[in-house]
Amino acid sequence: MSHSGNQDSASLGKGDPRGDHSDSWADVDEALTLDSAEAGPAVSPGGDNLTDQGDVGGMQNLSSRGTPPLALVETAFLASTSSLLWLVSYYLSIGPWMRIVFPIPIALAYLRWSQRASWMTSVVAGLLLAILMGPYLSLMFFVPYGFLGVQLGAAWKRRASWGWSIGLGTLIATISFFFRIWLISIFLGEDLWAYLTGRITSFIDWLLAMAVDWGVLGLDALGQVDPTTIQLATIAMIICSDVVYLFTIHVAAWLLLDRLGSPIPAPPKWVRVLLDDTGAS
Repeated sequence: MSHSGNQDSASLGKGDPRGDHSDSWADVDEALTLDSAEAGPAVSPGGDNLTDQGDVGGMQNLSSRGTPPLALVETAFLASTSSLLWLVSYYLSIGPWMRIVFPIPIALAYLRWSQRASWMTSVVAGLLLAILMGPYLSLMFFVPYGFLGVQLGAAWKRRASWGWSIGLGTLIATISFFFRIWLISIFLGEDLWAYLTGRITSFIDWLLAMAVDWGVLGLDALGQVDPTTIQLATIAMIICSDVVYLFTIHVAAWLLLDRLGSPIPAPPKWVRVLLDDTGAS
């Protein structure tokens, strides 16, 4: 009896502690598993997720918050193109026709990406020109071509008609002209607008004198030029030249951007007929 009792107690002494320890380790393992599941993906000391699911989620959040790399590359390329066109036109004096293409790269950034990309293109081009040519000439590029590029891109992106986009562009170009006159007057220390209207008045007086000499007009036509009328006529001429300028930008963009995969709204029918007749001849 004593031997069997000792045997039973020994078996209990050997078995029970093992059973208790195995149960406790199972509970600890289960608790650690639950804690790791609630804590989420493992993170390295540098802050990088160690699980594939965490990596995928982090990349998705980064792409949703940031700008696509292709948009940044195209923005830099279009900004450098705009600044290079301005630089070449200024130093080589190729001709005023290059003014037509100045705002097109900025508008293309709007068509391909967004308003933010277009503003980035305009600002980066201005910064490049400020480094290469100085802040004065950089500002002369930004006003009006930077604003015109964003405005034209927004109008073309929304498929506005040529009348609306040309009208808004003319308004921006006219305001920008007077801003540039004011800025140049500050640098020169002279009222450039008064000088411009004075030269136009002298030219009209010369025309009237020639008409009097030829007998087309009488002597009473001399000295009848009103300065206010001259100023209004000058403003009207500026507006007409801006309308023609915006129209040529639209024609160039319609012919060019369609080949680049970013077409603008179709022109009016009479413009298409005119261009078809010109191409046929």
